[in-house]
Amino acid sequence: MLWSLSPFGEAKVGIPYGMYNGLNIYLVFILCFASNVLVFPIMLFFLNKVNHYLLKWRVYKKGAIFVARKAKTGSGDKIKKYGFWGLIFFVMLPVPGTGVYAGTIATYLFKIERKKAFLANVIGIFFSSVIVWVVTYLAMQGMA
Repeated sequence: MLWSLSPFGEAKVGIPYGMYNGLNIYLVFILCFASNVLVFPIMLFFLNKVNHYLLKWRVYKKGAIFVARKAKTGSGDKIKKYGFWGLIFFVMLPVPGTGVYAGTIATYLFKIERKKAFLANVIGIFFSSVIVWVVTYLAMQGMA
């Protein structure tokens, strides 16, 4: 669950970690998925409340500006163009740099309606988790 809450792996790391350590594969999926979903409201709270105060620190501000620029240039155009569906696809990709953390930052930066953004993130997390779960299961069975 902790890997799924972490920005260093999300469910993309939590699911394989739990499965390879002999935990119930269905319980791993449910807990990692649920933990990853919790990231959205936590991150949005941070961005709306805490971020404002931290921007007063030069080091933090430089990092925040760097992340915002990467988000806007990397996938921002596609998310803006395709909206809800673009956000689902972006969060769904099980590759580094995508996921609920990036999806939440995109929601904040592009001022996407929160209810729609939450739903898009949940759908994206679900499909990403399914992809990782299936690939990990097949690898454990020697099929991948």
